[in-house]
Amino acid sequence: MTRPLLVIFLTIFVNLVGFGIIIPLLPFYAETFGASPLTIGLLFAVFSACQLIAAPALGDMSDRYGRRPVLIFSLLGTVVSFVLMAMAHSIAMLFVARIIDGLSGGNISTARAYVADVTEPKDRARAYGLIGAAFGLGFIMGPALSGILAKYSYTAPVWAAAAVTLVATAMAWLWLPETVHRAAAGTGMPFRNLAEMMQRPGLRRMLWIDFIYWFAFAIFQTTFALFVAHRFGFDVSQTGYFFAAFGVLGAVVQGGFIRPIVHRLGDKPTFILGLVCAGVGLVGATFAQTVWGFTIALVPLALGIGFGHPTVSALVSRAGRGDEQGRVQGAAGAMESLGRAMGPVWGNAALARYGDGMPYLSAAVCLALTLILSVTYQVTDSESALAG
Repeated sequence: MTRPLLVIFLTIFVNLVGFGIIIPLLPFYAETFGASPLTIGLLFAVFSACQLIAAPALGDMSDRYGRRPVLIFSLLGTVVSFVLMAMAHSIAMLFVARIIDGLSGGNISTARAYVADVTEPKDRARAYGLIGAAFGLGFIMGPALSGILAKYSYTAPVWAAAAVTLVATAMAWLWLPETVHRAAAGTGMPFRNLAEMMQRPGLRRMLWIDFIYWFAFAIFQTTFALFVAHRFGFDVSQTGYFFAAFGVLGAVVQGGFIRPIVHRLGDKPTFILGLVCAGVGLVGATFAQTVWGFTIALVPLALGIGFGHPTVSALVSRAGRGDEQGRVQGAAGAMESLGRAMGPVWGNAALARYGDGMPYLSAAVCLALTLILSVTYQVTDSESALAG
C-alpha cells in the first residue's frame, strides 16, 4: 500500500469509527425526544438530502482546488455536527446537526476521487476494497464503542464520535498529500456537469445502478436498530455489538478477498455476485424469527456488501475520464445521496405501516432491479480504453 493510500485509508477509517458510533445510537437517542419511526427516517434522510445538494459542488471544487482542502472541510463539518448533536435538547437541534453534516459531507466521494488519482484503472477495485475495509473496520469499532459508551449515557458516544472525527481531520491536515493542481483542474458548474453526465449512456446507466443500489442499502442500514428492537428486543448496546460483529465479515472480504476475486472474475461479475448474495441475505433476514436465524441470514448479506461496495465504485470511476474524477464521483455521490435520502423515509415508514419485515423485502426487490440493470450493462468503447 502506498503512503497516500495508507493515509486516506486511516483517515476514512477514523472518520467511519465516528459515523459507526452514530448509526445504532441515533434511533434510540431520537426516541428520547419523542421521535416516531418516520421522524427517525427523516433524520437519516435529511443528511443524505443535503449531501445530494452539496456533493456535486464539492466534487467540482475538489477538481478545481484539490482533494485535501475539501476533505478537511468536510471532516470539520462532521465534528461540528456531532458537537451540536451531543448538546441537543430537541428534535429540531438534531435536524440542524444532521443538515450541517450533510452539507459538508463530501469526504467519501472526495476520498474515492483521491483513490482514482493515485491508482491505475485496473487496480481501482482493490484500492476501493481498502476503502471498503476502512468502512468495515469503522463499522466494527464504531458500533462497539457505541454499545460500551451508551451504558453511561446517550451523549457519551456522540462526544466520542466528535473526538475521533477530529483525529481524522488532524491526520488529513498533517499527512495527506495533494493530488490535484489548479492548472490541471477541471472547470464548470457542478449541477450543469451532473446534467451533462446523465446524457452519456454508459455513465447514466452506472449512476442509476448506483442510486438503486444505495437506496436498498440505506433501507437496511437505517432500519436495522428498529428492526432488531421490534423483533428481538435489542437495546442500544446489543444493537451496537451486533452491528460490530456484522462489520467483521464485510471488512475481511473487502480487505483480503476482493483482489483475487476481481482478478479472476472482473469488476462487473463480482458486483453481480455481490447483488445475488445481498439479495439472498435480505430475504432470509425478512423471514428470520430467531436471533440465530437472523445472524445466519446476515452472512450472505455481509458477503454481498463486501463484493458490491468496492466494485460499484470502481465501475463508476471507470465510466469517466481521469481529469474529471472529482465531478464523476460528485455525480455518483449525488445519486448515492438521493438513494440514501429516499431509502430511510420509505424503510422507516414501511416498518411503521406494514411491519418490520417489509423494509428488507423491498430492499431485496431493489437489488433484483439493480441486478437486471447490471447484467444488461455494456462497457462502451471509451470506457474500455480507459479501463485498459
